[in-house]
Amino acid sequence: MTVVTLVLLGAVSVAALVPARAPLPAWAPATATAVLLAAAAAAGAHTDRATGFALAATYVLAVLAAVTGGSPMVTAVFRLARRTDSPTPDPAHEPLHGGRTIGVLERIAVATSILSGWPEGIAIVLAVKGLARYPELRGSQASAASEQFIIGTFTSVMWAVAVCGVGQALVT
Repeated sequence: MTVVTLVLLGAVSVAALVPARAPLPAWAPATATAVLLAAAAAAGAHTDRATGFALAATYVLAVLAAVTGGSPMVTAVFRLARRTDSPTPDPAHEPLHGGRTIGVLERIAVATSILSGWPEGIAIVLAVKGLARYPELRGSQASAASEQFIIGTFTSVMWAVAVCGVGQALVT
């Protein structure tokens, strides 16, 4: 079952990279990644502790799945919050610049903190992110920026925690 779980974690990473284009609905990548993660969690619950190569692959694939899978999840939650199916947000809904890059870095830091057994690192990541974004959250578009910050951060962190839960099931 360890191999099945690792294959499913790899599939989560790959499914998240498939762009939502014309034949696919906008919610398809997020749904695919969530279903694959649920299948990985189910398979990982019934497996022995990973050792050797499987242990190293668990760490790599868990971080990779946390990083790549977070983007479609955040995008889907933003669309749900805006109640629109528009593939590109209008500038009024994009007050925070560099959000995708910061989100990737955030998920890397959260995943490595959890998998290394140091969950306190999550608090540091969120504190640094909050302090860095504080001027933008107090600016002229404070309401839209605050909403985007909270929704994006919670979705991103919760996705990374969920993926790392599957990784921890294989490690412990």
